[in-house]
Amino acid sequence: MRALIASHRPVYDKIRFFFLFCAHRGIKDAHPPLSFFTATRFHTPKMSDYNGGYSNYNSGYNNNTHLGGYGGNGGGYGNGGGYGNGGGYGGRGGGRGGRFGGRPQAERVELSTPEWDLDALPPFEKNFYTEHPDVVARSDADVAAFRKEHDMTCEGSDIPKPITSFDEAGFPDYVLSEVKQQGFPKPTAIQCQGWPMALSGRDMVGIASTGSGKTLSYCLPAIVHINAQPLLKHGDGPIVLVLAPTRELAVQIQTECSKFGASSRIRNTCVYGGAPKGQQIRDLQRGLEICIATPGRLIDMLETGKTNLRRVTYLVLDEADRMLDMGFEPQIRKIVDQIRPDRQTLMWSATWPKEVKNLTRDYLLDPIQVTVGSLELAASHTITQVVEVISQFEKNDRLLKHLETATTDKEAKCLVFASTKRACDEVTSFLRQDGWPALAIHGDKDQHERDWVLKEFRSGKSPIMVATDVAARGIGMYTFSHLLLTTV
Repeated sequence: MRALIASHRPVYDKIRFFFLFCAHRGIKDAHPPLSFFTATRFHTPKMSDYNGGYSNYNSGYNNNTHLGGYGGNGGGYGNGGGYGNGGGYGGRGGGRGGRFGGRPQAERVELSTPEWDLDALPPFEKNFYTEHPDVVARSDADVAAFRKEHDMTCEGSDIPKPITSFDEAGFPDYVLSEVKQQGFPKPTAIQCQGWPMALSGRDMVGIASTGSGKTLSYCLPAIVHINAQPLLKHGDGPIVLVLAPTRELAVQIQTECSKFGASSRIRNTCVYGGAPKGQQIRDLQRGLEICIATPGRLIDMLETGKTNLRRVTYLVLDEADRMLDMGFEPQIRKIVDQIRPDRQTLMWSATWPKEVKNLTRDYLLDPIQVTVGSLELAASHTITQVVEVISQFEKNDRLLKHLETATTDKEAKCLVFASTKRACDEVTSFLRQDGWPALAIHGDKDQHERDWVLKEFRSGKSPIMVATDVAARGIGMYTFSHLLLTTV
């Protein structure tokens, strides 16, 4: 039977699609015309004949009936012209769908570096800093003593003096009230020097360890900057762009922006890979003032025309060293080239490697720099560190013993680092088989699962989290008691 059908494939296809067509039109008790069975010339079908629609044969039904049909070489409703004789739905291009059917892809345009004419660009305001009388009265000796006390060094010309309280920062009341409502006792060291720098409109570099308050150092000045700019019009992109290396850090930044921008009704969105594009596209097209993004997904949005950076006048590169470590330098350069060159640029980093210096030299104009602590990553003096050199076969037993010791405190949380995604899953599987409530987080997990794991860990429902370096920086987890490195 199969051989018979194969040898008469054209006739078989015609009969099959005749009944499909009749069923679509609601025709009952239909019989194929005699011409189907008296064909003397057969066509050897090709794979391309079945690419789209129902069939490429005679526009679906019968070459002599002019009924058009569904098929089509290009995929749509008809190769010969839809339901009628050359008209209606379809056309040779294929109507709906493509070669394999489905939704057509958005046209992608490779980004090119614009030719900027600074004289033609609309002016914008970026200097909002007025020194508080107490700051003006502070002597150079007092400033030097403050910086020495906080292990702070500054480089550049005309560096503003540091502040020592929220009231000295010069923030408008709508920002200051939000800060005080959060119950912060006083600014951190990086905020004391970073706020005057950022509010003055200067390009700046801030170097400080993770957890030092860098996010608020640029978030609050960004809110002041936005409120001084003209309102967004239809089709405008964001005013503030924050680039971050990971989804987790981007979400954390968005949380802070939402918290402190609520009183000003400043809108924001978070654009990152590993999540559906639909909601992100809708947010961008509705218009918003702040966009927090990872480089890869933002380039995707720019190349498909979902947003633009014409209105960006405040650019933040957060965890710049980490982004360069992850190989994002080409994407960063491509993005920054799309932004007007007289913007204000703020670069934040935990270290000061050569690659970050090169990026600073290329994209920051006469920058000022503040460093709190060392330019290199250093061990914290508040953490007790124990190094054990053991064989591969002993690792699991030692891990269990450390967990038994650590979890004697019911409030304890343990973060276990593994070097690879595979090792992360293997350690998690081993712990769960042994009865430990462990969860894994790494780059292959989808965003919903990663968010859920972080929530479970923070709440204490799952006090053991096994992670790759995706959790190494900036995800707002500073309350765990034990950190274990299973592979180095």
